[in-house]
Amino acid sequence: MTDKIYDLGAGFWSIRGSFIKNGILDIGNQCALVKLQSGRFILLDSYTLTGDVRDQVMALTNEGRDVEAVLNVHPFHTVHCAQVAKDFPQAIFYGSSRHPKQVPEVQWADDLVESDAVAQRYPELAFSLPQGIYYISPDESVHASSLLVFHPASKSIYVDDTFEISPSKLFDAVLPELGLHPTTKKALKDEPNAGKQYCDWVTQLAHDWRDVHHFCAAHSGLVTFEEGRFEASLLSAIDRARPELEAS
Repeated sequence: MTDKIYDLGAGFWSIRGSFIKNGILDIGNQCALVKLQSGRFILLDSYTLTGDVRDQVMALTNEGRDVEAVLNVHPFHTVHCAQVAKDFPQAIFYGSSRHPKQVPEVQWADDLVESDAVAQRYPELAFSLPQGIYYISPDESVHASSLLVFHPASKSIYVDDTFEISPSKLFDAVLPELGLHPTTKKALKDEPNAGKQYCDWVTQLAHDWRDVHHFCAAHSGLVTFEEGRFEASLLSAIDRARPELEAS
């Protein structure tokens, strides 16, 4: 897969990359560049930039000097953090509590990426942390949770593993069919009503972020929803899953 950058307007660029699983299958990867009201920039997630994509990002950001922070929103996406920290040495690196343990060579900020402090620092974005499931699962094979980010100005949602679209549904002209990460059930917290908490969170998110037009997912690629379709698709997904999740 060739790395590409897409200008989604209003200061949001989706960067599509590669991730080779088991040495065979390219399941895709992503990060995003966001221009702040100050004129400076942040990156969502760490991904090693190369070639034309790197040239474009550097041209936009004064050779990288205007990238003030990198927000690593998925606790288990750590492969590229060390390299991106070298590429943008002036940037503040935010991550989960897991990131410093996995990549200790990076100087991590004291504020966690999912903290209110970070959310207040970047009012251009809205953040949402899944409820009812572990953000950092005790089972390291469970990657269902990530900090979701919405950029209202471009109507773009940035999500790693939490929601996805199967390859067979990517070209559905009527309604791209959203699904939940396959490990969602395993990610449920061991507490009463965890399934209901998660389902209610998804339902509220669908309503709150109903204006989503661009769906940027780590492994589903970049998908466009017509007006109102994101809300309908996400509600359909959680309605299908709710009976099983609430029974867990």
